[in-house]
Amino acid sequence: MPLIVILDDQETNRRIFERLASSIESGMVIRVFGDPSLALKDFGEGLVPDLIVTDYKMPVMDGEGFIRALRLLPGFSEIPVIVITVYEERSFRMRALEAGATDFLQSPVDHQEFVTRARNLLKLRKQQLLLESRAEVLAQELASSEESREAALRDSSERLAQVIDTVPAMVSASDLDGRILFANHFAGSFFGCDPADLVGKSSDALVDPDLIAPNRLLDRKVIRSGQPLMSFERQLTNSFGEKRVFLTTKSPLRDSHDAIMGVVTSALDITDRKRADEHLLHALQHDAVTSLPNRNFFQDRLRREVARARRGDRAFAIHLVDIDEFKSINDLLGHEAGDAYLREVASRLLALAGPDDFVARVGADDFGFLQSISGNTLPPADLADRIVTALGAPFEFGGKDAACGASVGVTLYPFDATEDERLMQNAELALQQAKQRGGNQFRLFETNMAERTRNHAALDSRLRLAIDRKEFELYYQPQVSSATGQIIGAEALLRWNSPDRGMVSPGEFLPRAEENGMIVPINEWVLMEACREAKSWHRMGLGPIKIGVNLSPIQFQRVNVSALVVKALSATQLDPRCLDLEITENIVMEDSESVVATLRQIAELGATISVDDFGTGYSSLNYIKQFPLDRIKIDQCFIRNMIDNPSDHAIVRTVANLGHSLGLTVVAEGVETEAQANLLKADGCDVMQGYFYGKPMPAADFIAMVRASRKLELTA
Repeated sequence: MPLIVILDDQETNRRIFERLASSIESGMVIRVFGDPSLALKDFGEGLVPDLIVTDYKMPVMDGEGFIRALRLLPGFSEIPVIVITVYEERSFRMRALEAGATDFLQSPVDHQEFVTRARNLLKLRKQQLLLESRAEVLAQELASSEESREAALRDSSERLAQVIDTVPAMVSASDLDGRILFANHFAGSFFGCDPADLVGKSSDALVDPDLIAPNRLLDRKVIRSGQPLMSFERQLTNSFGEKRVFLTTKSPLRDSHDAIMGVVTSALDITDRKRADEHLLHALQHDAVTSLPNRNFFQDRLRREVARARRGDRAFAIHLVDIDEFKSINDLLGHEAGDAYLREVASRLLALAGPDDFVARVGADDFGFLQSISGNTLPPADLADRIVTALGAPFEFGGKDAACGASVGVTLYPFDATEDERLMQNAELALQQAKQRGGNQFRLFETNMAERTRNHAALDSRLRLAIDRKEFELYYQPQVSSATGQIIGAEALLRWNSPDRGMVSPGEFLPRAEENGMIVPINEWVLMEACREAKSWHRMGLGPIKIGVNLSPIQFQRVNVSALVVKALSATQLDPRCLDLEITENIVMEDSESVVATLRQIAELGATISVDDFGTGYSSLNYIKQFPLDRIKIDQCFIRNMIDNPSDHAIVRTVANLGHSLGLTVVAEGVETEAQANLLKADGCDVMQGYFYGKPMPAADFIAMVRASRKLELTA
């Protein structure tokens, strides 16, 4: 029977973990210790567990010291160890991992997650012991007789195949032409066939139809490089139509002369672990009564919306909703009716939400509504009015009708504020004004619409003059290869050098330029100027530096973008392979067929296409896969806190895995520290961009920076 050792200096914790461990399967043997030294003494005298669960913070010897001592014992180097800790700092996890920890659980422990992770580690331990046992048998048999060496080799090959068949993972090998050489029993069971029937078929049979092209691309990459790929996640469908998530690795298959003869692919089913992680994350981010995102999730989403909007391609509104006299529902009909009413409010708000909007419960009777603003959405005032009307309709519970009004406070980005905290303060102030005026109404943070109109008219006039007077400038932010450290490209970023105001931030004028259409001539100038500047770099001998140019959704609606690109390339004689056009996910969602056709025309010219701010929008994989994309750029809002926020780090790692599984280059934006750069490189990001490598700078400064880096390479 499996033996689990529980180590914790708190008796209450030992009893809880003992009870959880006993529930994993029947017949489980549990040993508990309160002192690490006593546990190590019993281990030295012959007690060998299959799994160890230990607390990190203990007197005399902490979890890190215990694990280091444990790993020094003979036969204890591979026994899985789960560390339970209340510490959230990354440094504690890294120290324990360096000491030899296998997995972590955050205290207080989610019971379902504890059982799932422990069960998975026990399964892996069982397979590990089985493989070790069979390997020992093979070694003994191979050494038994030199005279029967050839027979033993044949026998060992057969036994090795049997061992691989027992591994709880999908293992296959394909030749240089993509024909299957071998598939183990797991693969046959998953696809509902005899593994022998797969031999000779195309390796396309081992993946879903939408993964055939990326899978071939990855195999070719392994064959060309002769190096294994970093593990990545992908989803496969079994013979019953069930989708499962696999952690996949690919390595070169070599013959006796060390020549590459194919690719070995192994895939471990991690569906249960993913579901446990998703369950825990959902519980942390959602309200239990309404199932809506909670206040923390809303604030996190607001921070990301602000980060996206600062790039100048969108505006949004915050509607803070308070239920008037909600207490009367609880007092008259009871708390069960109150909860039912909150669920009805959530349902009515979701019915008003568009595909890009976000609804959350942010307080006992408060809701937050993030409205994305574009040319096709309702004006914020009209939506606020609809919210008041919808929530004022009667509500029926237990045969009785009840009704509550709603007060709504509205604030707009970037017109009212550009910081998330200030925006929430504005919305709360507007909400207070609505309630002070009697409730059941909405108030805008700024109610003087005439003044706002005058401000827009003045900005429009200044923008027209800026275009005529050529007051716009381009700054260039370097993009660096994570593999070589060389500057391989730059993103062209627009700046307005106003004679009256000096350098104006893009966030102050680009949203209005999008609204009034002036973004079309502005971006046409940006494309032409960026191509001209990049061509001048090539003439200077700086190498084939790629230039990145942002495209606006308005351009796709109003002009022939592919003709615009042809014009710029023809006028500047820039090599199309040195032009990278960056689109946002909302462009992907605007008009799929039209956008796909335009982007394919651009791709046929030789230019590359990147999806900017990836992970902050709403495009699905079905959309992403049909676009001729070359790169995805992970948004800086995930990278900013990835060192201290495991959720953001998980998102970055997932996006990198996704990009590589689709054969795309992964670019990390907003890299500001060496720690971020090292972690991003470990996660597989191919290109880095951010203040750590260089702020946006004038062309002359960028040229000097490239030349300085080239000199360092020559002298290194």
